[in-house]
This record gives sequence, C-alpha cells and structure tokens, in this order.
Amino acid sequence: MTGERDSGRGAPGAGGPADEAERVRRLDRATIDRIAAGEVVTRPVRVVGELVDNALDAGASRVEVAVDGDGTDRIRVGDDGRGMGRADATRAVERHATSKLSPDGDPVGVESLGFRGEALAAIAEAARLELVTSPGDGVGTRVVVDGTAGTADSAGTPGTPDAESAVDVEPAGRARGTTVVVEDLFATRPARRESLAGAHAEFARISSLVADYALANPSVAFSLEHDGSTTLSTPGTDRTDALLGVYDCDTASRSTTVAASVDATPEAAPDADAVDVAVAGALAYPSITRSTRDHVRISVNGRPVRNDRLAAAVRDGYGRLLPDGREPVAAVDVSLPPARVDPNVHPAKREVGLRDADAVADAVASVVEDALTGADLRRSAAVATDLDAALDPGGADDGSRAGAFDDAEPIGVFHDLYVLVEVGDELLVIDGHAAHERVNYERLARAFDGEPVPTAALDPPATVSLSTDEAAAARAHADALAALGFETEAFGGGTRRLRTVPAPFGRTADADAFRDALAALSGSDAGAARDARDALLADLACHPSLKRGEFDDLADGDLRDLLDRLGECDRPYACPHGRPTVLSVDEGTFAAGFGRDR
Repeated sequence: MTGERDSGRGAPGAGGPADEAERVRRLDRATIDRIAAGEVVTRPVRVVGELVDNALDAGASRVEVAVDGDGTDRIRVGDDGRGMGRADATRAVERHATSKLSPDGDPVGVESLGFRGEALAAIAEAARLELVTSPGDGVGTRVVVDGTAGTADSAGTPGTPDAESAVDVEPAGRARGTTVVVEDLFATRPARRESLAGAHAEFARISSLVADYALANPSVAFSLEHDGSTTLSTPGTDRTDALLGVYDCDTASRSTTVAASVDATPEAAPDADAVDVAVAGALAYPSITRSTRDHVRISVNGRPVRNDRLAAAVRDGYGRLLPDGREPVAAVDVSLPPARVDPNVHPAKREVGLRDADAVADAVASVVEDALTGADLRRSAAVATDLDAALDPGGADDGSRAGAFDDAEPIGVFHDLYVLVEVGDELLVIDGHAAHERVNYERLARAFDGEPVPTAALDPPATVSLSTDEAAAARAHADALAALGFETEAFGGGTRRLRTVPAPFGRTADADAFRDALAALSGSDAGAARDARDALLADLACHPSLKRGEFDDLADGDLRDLLDRLGECDRPYACPHGRPTVLSVDEGTFAAGFGRDR
C-alpha cells in the first residue's frame, strides 16, 4: 500500500510473492528529472490522498481511513491489498524509489493512479511514519521513520535526520495488506501547521476526498472515521450503494447508473484513430440538485480529479432538465487508454492532462444525455403560495407606500409567469418570479444587516440528510449557520436536526435552502465574506418565491401586493442574480406597429 508498490494493472513483476525482491527499484536521474518537481505535503488531506492512491494501486478491496482531530495528530490508512516483503518495505521510504515505473520508464502513460516516487519519504520528513506490511506469506515487516526527530534551525527550517539512523525495521505480524500510521504531522514545521484551518474544516477536506474515491471506485469498500466515529461507509458492491453511503437514501433511490463506451474522434484530426472512451457512473435525477458544482464528481481511470471541461460536459448532458441556477449530483468515471492521460501534471495529482479533451468531453455529454433519456424524471414539490406570509406589508408604519408602481394597474398574466401591468402610456411586463425574488432578497438583507437574525422554531425539528462532506462542513460552520438563522444539531450519521430557520421566509425553509447555505459558506473566504453572504441571500430568496404555474391562480389583490412590495425595493428592476424584472413597451411602439397615428 505504499507509494512505491506495483499497481497490479498489468505492470511486470506483479505475479506474486516471488517477485517481491525485484518490485521496488531506484529510478535513474534522467527519469527523476522528468517527474514534476518535489512532492510537497501541504496539509493532511494530501497525506490521505497519497495513501489511498497506494492502497488502490495495490489492488485493495477494502480501504479504511481513520483521522484524529485535523489530521496532524494521527492519520491511519489500512488496506487488504498486496503487501511487501522486507526489502521492498525498507526501500519504499527512500526518495525516488517506486514499483510503478521502470528505472528508465516514461511517466506519461503510467497505468497506476499516478506517482511521485517519493510520497512516503515526503510524509516521513514531516511526521512520524509507521508502515506495517505483509504479502501474506509469512512474517510481516514494520518500518518506522521519525521525521519529528530532526531539529529546526533558527529560520524554522526542519533538519533532516541521517537516513540510516532514522529508519527502524523489525518483524511484525499482519495479514496480507498494509497499514500506514502518520502521527505528529508538521511537528517540526510550525508555520505549516499554523496555516491550517480548524479541525472541522481540515476534516471536511478529507471527508470530501474520501467520498470522491468511494464514488470513483464503487467496487472497493471504504470507511472513514473521525475521532472514533464512523462518518462514511460504502460496501464495495455497486455505484448505487456507493451513492447511498456518501449521500442518503433519497439521493440513491432517485438516481440512475450509466455504463457505456463511445468511440470519440478528435475534430482536429478526423482521420486519426478513434479514442475508446468508457463512461461509468451514477446520475441523480434532476429533482435532486445543489446550488454549486461541488457535487459533480469527476474521476479519470479511477482517480478523482478536478476537470472543469468534463464537469461541464456532465452538466451539458442534463441540459434543460435542471432548474435554472441549480447543479446536478453526479459521479462519473471516464476510462481512457493510459497513453492518452498524463497523471502527473499537477503536484497534488488533482488534475490530469488529457489528449483530445474536447472529443472526450463530447462523448461524456452524449452518454449522460442518453442515460437520462427515458428515466423517470418526474418532479414533485410542495410550493407555498401564501402571499399573506410571503409578502407581508413592508411600508411605513402609517401604511403609506413609496412604491415605484403606485400608478400601475395589473391587467392580467401571460403564460402563467409574466404579469402584465398598465401604467400611463406604457405596458409593463414583469417576470413574476424574478420580482418576488427581489422582494424576498431585500427583506432578508435588511433583516440580516447588522441586526440579530429573526428565526422561527420548527416544531418538530426537521431532519436533513447530508453527504459526508456536507456534514463535516455543517460542523465547521455551525456558528455562521446559526448567525444566518439555521440552528442545527447532530442526529446520528450524516443526519442533522434543523431547529430554526430564518423568519423572513414566511414559511419553513427546505433542505435545499440549508444545503445552499452550507455551499456558500464552504466556498467563501475572509476576503469575500460580503459577496458570499449576498450570494447566499440570493439563493435563499429563491426558495419561497412564486414560480411559473402559480400566477394564474392569484387574485388581483395579490398581484397588487406584489407590485407594492417590488416598488419598495432599493433595486426593483433586477433580481438578486442580475436578471431584469421589468420590461416596458410604450404606446408609440404599438401605434407604429399597427400603422396608426398616436
């Protein structure tokens, strides 16, 4: 399970224990120089990613991750993959020693999950590392490297202990597989440790990454513990069960799986051989959405990556099935020939280089679109139309209104969305949903600006099922959520009780509103706090706003109330997302069109 073991994906020497003595080899200098420079362990999540990569490359069917605190105290990753003999285990902690590449091999096209040839060495330089491993044919091996034994110089740069004195090797009992324990991470790097976020925020990163791996490798059973409590568990059976383990029953039950292969021909070289693109994954129905693209999880050849082009392709596959401003929940793995993928273009291995990227993206979009065609995508949602609650009078105490539409008169509704209004010599066409969003947004903004947020208690409290990384974010941002009116408490697993919601809604906020708050807070930083709050309020304002299909049933008095509230807004002519709320056509336009004199 080390960063220096054979991938088990067709590499030479993967036959069995007899090959152990020759599996780990030192790379030559020319190959070392071609590898992207320097494995740098920047935070605990990087350690987890490297160790999980190694476990999967070792053919593990089960990967267990345990984290204490923010990960600097202790990280443990265990697997049941191929272990190592003593010689390999000892050499595995050396820099530039790997089983994933021949000494003069080409880093591009490697069939493993990527490598640096120095992952364990880099980790060991910043922590105390213990590796216990066995190929399953006898006594195992325990290797300990204590990077915390070095001393820092006056500038705070950690010293490097002598290699031979720092490595302790002894026999150990273990079944087939490998366990790596990393303790006191960054103990000799105080600046690096101080740059980390809080324990909940660092664990949220780890939780999100492990969820990515679990969805990208559904045939592998994953578990994640934090401070002794299991926060994620997948059975290693299929993609639907993996989706259930990471998200919840509602998401898993309203999803479909996809597995298809497409021959993609690059547009720039139509005469070239087609690229075999295999797409597999789980797609939640459009009734299950989020406000950000964080839940479009992409992997390439089983390795989670960030790739905006492929994420956009998944979104394109959903097309107009998604509501405006909403993003899908999807986990898609794209399998390509290794020669078409460079897994080492990014120091953290979170990005990959793709040849024929546009052709691959087109193939992904077409597969997703085909998978959703014919699926049961019916949506059902209870939408409040209580204007007494959603549009309470907002004028002065004496009932006066300073509205911009005082002289306007509603005369009808077109296509169950557009409110037609006569005012003087103009016909106004108002996007009813956008107008209602503006009203709700400004009422929320006024309520939240420098004053305690009015809240409404839910009796009984609502339960909200969260994914593992959402649950970690909820713990990390509990105070900020409370400041926004969402008071929650843990309710077992990934479920939280929602005790209060912002009162300006006029109705109970739904789970999507709470998730949107999580997404906005998780994606913000201190320098963009105001922008993040405004974006959050804009999303929150959308939930109680009337939508197409609800305007035909409104009485004239309700339409009048909507106009009055819109007229009281500071910016009545744009919704909080920047779209216009009002279009106008003057009488002269009609006269000219009909050939009449005014």
